[in-house]
Amino acid sequence: MPFRKMMMSIPIFLCAGLLVTAGPTASHAASHSANQSVAQQEGATAKGKILGKSNKARTITIKDKELGTVMIKFTDDTEGIEHAQKGEAAIIKFTVADGDKIATVIKPKLAKLPPGVIEITPDDLAGIIAGGGDYMLIDSRPANPYNAGHIANAISMPVEKFKKEGATLLAQDNKDKLLIFYCGGPT
Repeated sequence: MPFRKMMMSIPIFLCAGLLVTAGPTASHAASHSANQSVAQQEGATAKGKILGKSNKARTITIKDKELGTVMIKFTDDTEGIEHAQKGEAAIIKFTVADGDKIATVIKPKLAKLPPGVIEITPDDLAGIIAGGGDYMLIDSRPANPYNAGHIANAISMPVEKFKKEGATLLAQDNKDKLLIFYCGGPT
């Protein structure tokens, strides 16, 4: 008889066991669903300063104003991994899979240009120089790179010097000229 009672109680234990294990599975599905919605919010993007990058762990840590400090994994398929440099600003687009944020694209975060300032291409600059228009070409790199080589007719005006003496360096007779600044960066 005890054996028969035990056999009859097995289905009860199985049902109870399934109920117990179904709970976490359901919450995992809800969690996964929540992560999917996080990935869809704001295009799943983190913007800010790169705090660190580990090639061994394949992670990037970024400080985002809205998300806080975020750790994002990267894979061989991540585009622009060269832009994830410690101390540099970046924009990381990511997806969420199994609770992990996975970087898909990394781009440098460049400063916005002030009103009235436009970015030109090297071809645009070559056209302006060839056209001989009334312009002033300013190399805003530090003195050593300028001395190592610069575009013909460019004057050296490093950013620090421009901040201190900008008004006097750009004499009154140059106020109607097109000012073209260049540096060693991507803008």
